[in-house]
Amino acid sequence: MSLTPPDAGPIEDAWLVIPLYNESTVLGEVIAEARKTFPHVVCVDDASTDGSGAVARRAGAALVTHPFNLGQGAALQTGIDYVLEATDAEYVVTFDADGQHRVEDAAAMVRRAREEDVAIVFGSRFLDGRTKPGLLRRIILKGAVWITNQQTGLRLSDAHNGLRVIRRDAAEGLHLAQNRMAHATEIVLQLSRTKLPWVEHPVLIVYTDYSRAKGQSLINSVNILIDTIIK
Repeated sequence: MSLTPPDAGPIEDAWLVIPLYNESTVLGEVIAEARKTFPHVVCVDDASTDGSGAVARRAGAALVTHPFNLGQGAALQTGIDYVLEATDAEYVVTFDADGQHRVEDAAAMVRRAREEDVAIVFGSRFLDGRTKPGLLRRIILKGAVWITNQQTGLRLSDAHNGLRVIRRDAAEGLHLAQNRMAHATEIVLQLSRTKLPWVEHPVLIVYTDYSRAKGQSLINSVNILIDTIIK
């Protein structure tokens, strides 16, 4: 599987959907880097208190703002609805605001969706050995994946990876009601019900100094497991 070559030009038929909450420290850089390949980006500001929305707008992203904090699932659904209703994009790419996702992985996943005519491409950090999540985080994430696979009937290696490419016909089947981390299982469940073809694609998750300083990665891993169990 090859990456989109650097001279292939911008990807015009895909929109990045970036949910954000208090990510102003890194957000401008994340959007600027993403827009070199994906000129169309919509950020959903989930009632940030640090000016994240203004940063997103200055960086060239379209911006939708929640008046109250509703959770990442709600922010994703708002962004997906925006793309479906306001654009003619063929693909939605869900992408994190904290710098852990790589643009080149997203581009390769869009290319694979086109070339293999699949409706969903799930990013997976466990298909190769590049991502080093740490033993505890790996155990927690693998536990959540096992539970998700039991609930959805799919056999994914990394069901809670936020990097996904979703073709328009598949995105139209998403109506997320889970606002916390359980939305990741809900997305998989609803996409599985479309019966549209899917694949997993190996990606590198970059655990940055910023995300580690926030304690985000491990805390989110624990939240994923808890919310998956009680969903």
